[in-house]
Amino acid sequence: MNDIRVRFAPSPTGYLHIGGMRTALYNYLFAKRMNGACILRIEDTDQNREVEGAAENLVKVLHELGIDFSESPLIGGKHAPYTQSERLQLYREHAQRLLNEGKAYHCFCSPETLTQMREEQQAKGEAMKYDRRCLALSKEEVQAKLDAGLDHVIRLRMPDERIFVFEDIIRGKVEMDADQSDDQVLIKSDGFPTYHLAAVVDDHYMEISHVIRGEEWLSSTPKHVWLYECFDWQAPKWVHLPLILNTDRSKLSKRMNDVSVESYLSKGYLKEALTNFVALLGWHAADDREFYSLEELCESFSLERVSKAGAVFDLTKLDWMNGQYMRNLPLEVIAERAKSWFDKEHTSDQKRYLSIVDAARQRCTLLPEIAEYASNFLNRKDIDEDNRTLIESEDAKKVLKDIHDRLSKIDINDADAVNQMTKDSIEALGIKGKHFYTPLRLALINMPHGPDLPTTLQIIGKEEALSRLKRYF
Repeated sequence: MNDIRVRFAPSPTGYLHIGGMRTALYNYLFAKRMNGACILRIEDTDQNREVEGAAENLVKVLHELGIDFSESPLIGGKHAPYTQSERLQLYREHAQRLLNEGKAYHCFCSPETLTQMREEQQAKGEAMKYDRRCLALSKEEVQAKLDAGLDHVIRLRMPDERIFVFEDIIRGKVEMDADQSDDQVLIKSDGFPTYHLAAVVDDHYMEISHVIRGEEWLSSTPKHVWLYECFDWQAPKWVHLPLILNTDRSKLSKRMNDVSVESYLSKGYLKEALTNFVALLGWHAADDREFYSLEELCESFSLERVSKAGAVFDLTKLDWMNGQYMRNLPLEVIAERAKSWFDKEHTSDQKRYLSIVDAARQRCTLLPEIAEYASNFLNRKDIDEDNRTLIESEDAKKVLKDIHDRLSKIDINDADAVNQMTKDSIEALGIKGKHFYTPLRLALINMPHGPDLPTTLQIIGKEEALSRLKRYF
């Protein structure tokens, strides 16, 4: 296999989580960098955990992030089908081949028997693994049980004494004792394969050159190496990505944490920031840059610069990065994405709406915060108790009255005229700095800080500004 072919192979058991997004992203970036193919395969062999619509939602979210595939259940390809439940006969044929060659065996142990076995092993301080009691059954005994229709699974027979040695692009040379590996179930009692058999068979026939997956699969790799040997196939190159950790160094769990990609997008995180942030969870370029577009990531990414150390998911850094993207992406892009958080009436005047978003995004981290900040311009509000004393002083009233009278005589769309107005007012009243601007902003936008006065007045409008000022003197 000379062509670069990688795959993202999720189970449709829920939402796409951050770890899954990183795996998909790294596969996609590697394929793009190497002019290869990135394949989407849906691994739905665990029918009990499958969530209706999860596969379609996963594809939708990845597409929204800009991650599209060369081959998939939706677009097809030369190795279709790309959904494992549609490939069951292939797995059964290969399991039968292993049975015929003595590399696998039938196991008739009930769940209760297996539970008791593990409890006894645990009590003795032994490693919990299948004790191979069914391997001792004669061919006649096995056939009799099969003829009787007894529930059974097919197990892989791992070698008794073997040190598995394989190269991992991130970890280098890895050695693992076969004694640490159980006789893995290959075909379950419902006739569906487990991940181990299905993934190896599919990776072979789909000509996968590199298996890029999470570190949690590292301990299973000897089983997969052994399966490749049993079938006399060439194994792919192995790449096990580092864990993603909480700030306390505990593992980021998709069952315990808010790690759904869709959740972050719905909260107003920008796809560009989320993609950039996730790309840096374990990888960094030689120049230690922090900001990359998806196109730049495709050009810069390499597996050799992925660390084997765990990567910390720091929400504070994601917030900071999102704020940077909020301020630096084109204004029209931010305005369009913020629209869903605004009432339609407030977005109909495009020029005014852009001015609002531009003023707000300088001080916001998430998209919905833009609408929240903008509400101070769009809706008249009462001053809260903490700021009331700042606007009710005699000096504050002088400022508001003087600006009101001067404002009524100028064109607020003339920024120079507005700036001259404030300069003249400061000179006339002898009040300056925060004692001048704080009550003015409080009266106009209910905040002690905000954009410059010309921008503020253009957003609010002259008549509304005059009306807001008049309330406080």
